[in-house]
Amino acid sequence: MMMMMMITSLKNKVLILLYFIHQLSLQLLLHMFRFKWNCFFPSKRNIDITLPRTFSLPAPLSQWPQGQGFASGVVNLGEIEVFKVTEFELVWSSNVMVEPTKAVAVYKPVGIPDGFQILGHYCQPSHKPLWGFVLVAKQVQDFSCKISNHDKLPALRNPLDYTLVWCTDSGRKKMVTLVDSAYFWLPQPPEGYKALGYLVTNNHEKPDLDEISCVRVDLTDKCEPYRTLFDVGSILPKFPFWVWNLRPCDRGMLGKGVSVGTFFCSSCCWNKGEELPVMCLKNLNPVLPAMPRLDQINALIEHYGPTVFFHPDEVYLPSSVDWFFSNGALLYRKGESKGEAIDSNGSNLPGGGTNDGEFWIDLPSDVIRRESIKHGDLESAKLYVHVKPAFGGTFTDIVMWIFCPFNGPSTLKFGIKSISFNKIGEHIGDWEHFTLRISNFSGELWSIYYSQHSGGKWVDAYDLEYIDGNKAVVYSSKNGHASYFYPGTYIQGSSKLGIGIRNDARRSNLCVDSSVSYEVVAAEYLGDVVKEPQWLQFMRLWGPKIVYDSKTELDKILHALPIRLRSSFGNLLKKLPVELYGEEGPTGPKEKNTWIGDERW
Repeated sequence: MMMMMMITSLKNKVLILLYFIHQLSLQLLLHMFRFKWNCFFPSKRNIDITLPRTFSLPAPLSQWPQGQGFASGVVNLGEIEVFKVTEFELVWSSNVMVEPTKAVAVYKPVGIPDGFQILGHYCQPSHKPLWGFVLVAKQVQDFSCKISNHDKLPALRNPLDYTLVWCTDSGRKKMVTLVDSAYFWLPQPPEGYKALGYLVTNNHEKPDLDEISCVRVDLTDKCEPYRTLFDVGSILPKFPFWVWNLRPCDRGMLGKGVSVGTFFCSSCCWNKGEELPVMCLKNLNPVLPAMPRLDQINALIEHYGPTVFFHPDEVYLPSSVDWFFSNGALLYRKGESKGEAIDSNGSNLPGGGTNDGEFWIDLPSDVIRRESIKHGDLESAKLYVHVKPAFGGTFTDIVMWIFCPFNGPSTLKFGIKSISFNKIGEHIGDWEHFTLRISNFSGELWSIYYSQHSGGKWVDAYDLEYIDGNKAVVYSSKNGHASYFYPGTYIQGSSKLGIGIRNDARRSNLCVDSSVSYEVVAAEYLGDVVKEPQWLQFMRLWGPKIVYDSKTELDKILHALPIRLRSSFGNLLKKLPVELYGEEGPTGPKEKNTWIGDERW
């Protein structure tokens, strides 16, 4: 009997112990669940959310010369006028405490002028400074009369309803309490109209229909997502939701697409080519009244013109084009062995046509003169400026081209080792550029594009390095002259594997101030105000094609390695840029596809 009681007591103790272990396990699982859930859905105890600071340029803007519609605050697109709003009120933010680089904040525009209507809300990463915009719109008064005469639909109308795209309550358990819920609403436009953005609210009730406007379809244009802002699926795979930035499909100098500043969101992953439920605006005003005149262009360059710094060990410096011609550059014709001297203004260069191989420019055969020209002339160097519309004339692109008579040999980097080539990478004539994108609403510098060989990168104004007021810095890489926004060593190839062509960028006393040393050579939208130089019409090569004996140089490197590394290194060499196998001189600026088109981004 005593034995039975002892067994029963032991059994009860074991059961009690198992019960507590079970309860503890549940608590731990619940804690883990809550922690992961709160990566996106913060609890009420976690309300210390750091919001983006508002960015302003380092110095006040200049008083731009008056005239036309540049920097007037409003841009006329034909039947509608748009105003750029940069003041916002926070609607919702995900928790930046846990995943600061993945969090976003959604804002609604405030301070909207009378008569203008919202087209959508704004979204950006929470960890970046607040530096964005959305456009608000109103119908041009003159067109109101024409509408009544021709029975044309008004340019703007309120939606008929809203569709809930996604909300933070999707699949949410009652045990999880949120600081703020977020509901993403897509306006349902009337027939013949399109939505241009979304509204975000903190509750399940649909927004009022008069909170947003849709735009008549012929005043809109297609747009595309180009950068993921937010990916909920990476945190909670069962509740997928994406937010993307938008840009017009029709971009470049002749493009009519106008960026509204809104976003695209979906609970399904977007595939390239799919039609979106939102559009951008289209500029149907052929006059482009907000584009700057020549005196305003000069004022912008003098206010924003960056200083271009060359590497302290750079020996292949820039020069002016006329210095290059005057010091011995020759024009060669196919089938002829002797070159022709080029006038200092390039007046005897053949203009027009295409890069058909019939003509090219080369250096003189005299070794001393040839070497002298290669090293350029920093004192004569200047930036050659092409000014063109961007985003349908709501922005201005000030493209600054710099010419170097010679591009030096490359340096190969693999791991911690660097090997300088003797010839590989060299070519005669080197055209490089960077682009300042200016808001035509205010004249603010919005971003700079840094061209880097076959690609490049847009850098927002808040990420730039400034040297004097609102003048940014451009670092030109040693020998190759690619443009970078910070000093450092950049790899053209596979940075992940640590192998590629090395681009070293540093500050030195070798520099060109583009706010002083520049020449405006083209601005097509101004008609004949800017006379283009004859050399700009030369569409052929600014240097002959050079074929390298790259195999010999690379074999030397390969044989210098330990036998066990040769096979792996040989495979890595296949990932290097094609420039290793041959170089031809570049075409001039006007032959580049970015002359008319947008930058590569």
